[in-house]
Amino acid sequence: MSTTAELLKGAAELFPDEVVTQAHVRHFELPFQAGRFALITLDNGLDHTKPTTFGPASLANLNTAIDQVEREAAAGEIVGVGITGKPFIFAVGADLKGVELLKKHEDALAIGKGGHEVFKRLSKLAVPTFAYYNGAAMGGGVEVGLHCTYRTVSKALPAFSLPEVFLGLVPGWGGCTLLPNLIGADKAVSVIIENSLNQNKQLKGVQVHELGIADAIFEGADFLEQSLLWTASVLKGETVVDRPVIDRGEAWDQAVARGRFIADSKVHGAAPAAYRALDIIAAAKNGDLQQGYDAEDQALADLIMGGELRAGIYSFNLVQKRGKRPAGAPDKSLARPVTKVGVVGAGLMASQLALLFLRRLEVPVVLTDIDQERVDKGVGYVHAEIDKLLGKGRINQDKANRLKALVSGVLDKAEGFSDADFVIEAVFEEMSVKQQVFAEVEAVAPAHAILATNTSSLSVSEMASKLKHPERVVGFHFFNPVAILPLLEIVRGEKTDDASLATAFGVAKKLKKTAVLVKDAPAFVVNRILTRFMGEIQNVIDEGTPVAVAEKAVEPLGLPMSPLVLLELVGPAIGLHVSETLNKAFPDRFTVSPNLKAVVEAGKRGFYVYDSGKPELDPEVAALLKQGDTVLTEEQVRDRVLDAVAQEIGLMLDEGVVAEAQDIDLCLITGAGWPFHLGGITPYLDREGVAERVNGKKFLAPGVASVPA
Repeated sequence: MSTTAELLKGAAELFPDEVVTQAHVRHFELPFQAGRFALITLDNGLDHTKPTTFGPASLANLNTAIDQVEREAAAGEIVGVGITGKPFIFAVGADLKGVELLKKHEDALAIGKGGHEVFKRLSKLAVPTFAYYNGAAMGGGVEVGLHCTYRTVSKALPAFSLPEVFLGLVPGWGGCTLLPNLIGADKAVSVIIENSLNQNKQLKGVQVHELGIADAIFEGADFLEQSLLWTASVLKGETVVDRPVIDRGEAWDQAVARGRFIADSKVHGAAPAAYRALDIIAAAKNGDLQQGYDAEDQALADLIMGGELRAGIYSFNLVQKRGKRPAGAPDKSLARPVTKVGVVGAGLMASQLALLFLRRLEVPVVLTDIDQERVDKGVGYVHAEIDKLLGKGRINQDKANRLKALVSGVLDKAEGFSDADFVIEAVFEEMSVKQQVFAEVEAVAPAHAILATNTSSLSVSEMASKLKHPERVVGFHFFNPVAILPLLEIVRGEKTDDASLATAFGVAKKLKKTAVLVKDAPAFVVNRILTRFMGEIQNVIDEGTPVAVAEKAVEPLGLPMSPLVLLELVGPAIGLHVSETLNKAFPDRFTVSPNLKAVVEAGKRGFYVYDSGKPELDPEVAALLKQGDTVLTEEQVRDRVLDAVAQEIGLMLDEGVVAEAQDIDLCLITGAGWPFHLGGITPYLDREGVAERVNGKKFLAPGVASVPA
């Protein structure tokens, strides 16, 4: 049996580029003559923008520090041991860059065992141990504290979580076993499963204390001093920590069942991590910690060698890295300043855009429309939303007054746009209407002003073709709801110049949007893929497959909602319009469903009614449907839909609609809520063999969103 030190040395050799965390030990006398105390500080020597992590060499450093305090404790030289982090950061868990490099199951197993062997030693020292959560704590950072006897937390702590399930792992260094034994299974399920699957929701310091994870909470300003005073009081027996008795009966089983219900509703069985975590929580009911740790090691190794974690890390890197440095964007030094924004239109979409520009840029924003009533309604919407922010305490009265003063509405474009640097249109999706709007704006806006269109499917080049200066027209396609979905498809027309494009990217960054450069091709990225996806579902229904079978067929993809519920959200009329646009461009692949047409003509808002609280096929829609007699199974439907999507993505990459497959995934994750744990879509199509079946090759290179060869 290899020692912990040997285990970690072997793992460190696999990961030469680790940012290594030191574990500094210092000693001092506690207040109230409570005795000599050892404090371990975790610090990677970098500022708070580079959080402390645990790779193998970092774990080895902590192991060495524990060697020292273990000797001191055994010799009676110290009365307790504390562990804390550098300013603003406690520790944020395992170093995922190292996890990506692992190729063998036994190496993955060593990572799990290594963490357990080191952390476990904190609970076995001859003196009590204390974790002081002074700043951000995630994953292994949370878990190292769970192995201690006591924990305190800072009121200023901004983020605390066990995010592993979100990425496709389980909390594998004690989290699944220790947390339910500390705070009960139900609260543990909320932290490990519910928060993770709820877009990786973070806890604040106060919540950590309320949940019972921390025994005491102190202000951020003198957090360590207060924690040490409390520590002295505990060691002298003056403060006694009472923890509630854990219900190991039916309540435990009900908590696990609730976790399974949450996992089913979020991932529909399509991702294993949540279920593996729940199995370990279920088994932890008997309080046998070592059995739990062994199960965590196995789950961790299995998941590290599985596709879901690799896809999860791939998604994480797309959003955090590629999303912040868009492929193909011109040099940012070419961007021009934007000191005033014009919005053509004052309907719901235009008003949402006005609000976003106003809040993020804090410059004058002016709306125009065809009559005063619409203009007033648009400005009124923005004012009402600012009042809501004020009511929720998100902004103060001074800021609210300032923002309201910056937004205005006029009928005359010359009056509104003569000094605007950036004008965006959000009018009816009709080419002639948009061309007319741009002609009117060009006549009155300054020569340097960017003319942006929020079109979802029309050609930006054609829209600009009749202007004197088509080089300043750019596609700026937002997704609804604008405040929630991060994606912004920035479309380069045939004549768009670099300065206009750079300005558009500069504005997108200030709007805090994830911008992706897209070629001027029909329906760009998200709408083209979704229309092909929805079109194939619609085709099988038209041919004769029951609606319920067609909908259920794509459940294993774990999408945020079923295709026909999505259609309801988008609006059947918009769905029909986009399918007609794409049918004109690519008649061999995009169909216009006669049944969808009938639903739109009948004025129906969707296929379902919700009388029972659950979606059921609307009897009036059922009466409209004219179906053939070809009935497919769920598997046949799924194959057809995925084949169609793989074909479309292959063609889009051949056409150069985006730089790489990674941009397709970034668009689907940030613009359509496509599952993070699948890596968007291309890793899934690669993993399931669809990409090779349809296109003869995978979309991604080996080791990208998959285990390296």
